[in-house]
Amino acid sequence: MTVSFLSGNVHFVRDLVRRLFQRPVGELPDLPEIIVRPIGVVRNAVGEPQPPGFDWSAVKSRILVRPELADSLLGLETYSHVKVLFWPHLVPADVIGSKHRLHPRDDPENPLQGILATRSQIRFNPILVTAVLLLSVRGNAVGVRGLDAVNGTPVLDIKPYFPHFDSIATPGCLSG
Repeated sequence: MTVSFLSGNVHFVRDLVRRLFQRPVGELPDLPEIIVRPIGVVRNAVGEPQPPGFDWSAVKSRILVRPELADSLLGLETYSHVKVLFWPHLVPADVIGSKHRLHPRDDPENPLQGILATRSQIRFNPILVTAVLLLSVRGNAVGVRGLDAVNGTPVLDIKPYFPHFDSIATPGCLSG
């Protein structure tokens, strides 16, 4: 048992060193700039960013979808949960993408992580996503609970939550 544990650690360390010091694989093509127009806005009682650890689970929000898109909500009410993609508009432009690595929650006790291995808002393209409980769909308003976005946050998209596709039954196993 000890031999396989040590062997596993050796493989883990070797893989970690390879990832940390590997050279980029190939050239990237010239990537186009992408322009995204919000489909709506968050309305709730949370007026400013909250500290790490804030409990968003009880926060009720309304997502007001642009009126000309209201008919696109047809059928959404049949789901129990939705995923909301949104833009953290209060993050200053000079902060967006400013760090490649950080300590999650700005706590040096947490191990240094690459920004893409965190849920930080300081991303290269800070598109955030949260799965939330769907409360209602009325006209162009979508009621949800648990959305970790402040009042006025632009909403980029809403997608139905499908447990079959959106959850992984066994941690570390992509096939479920």
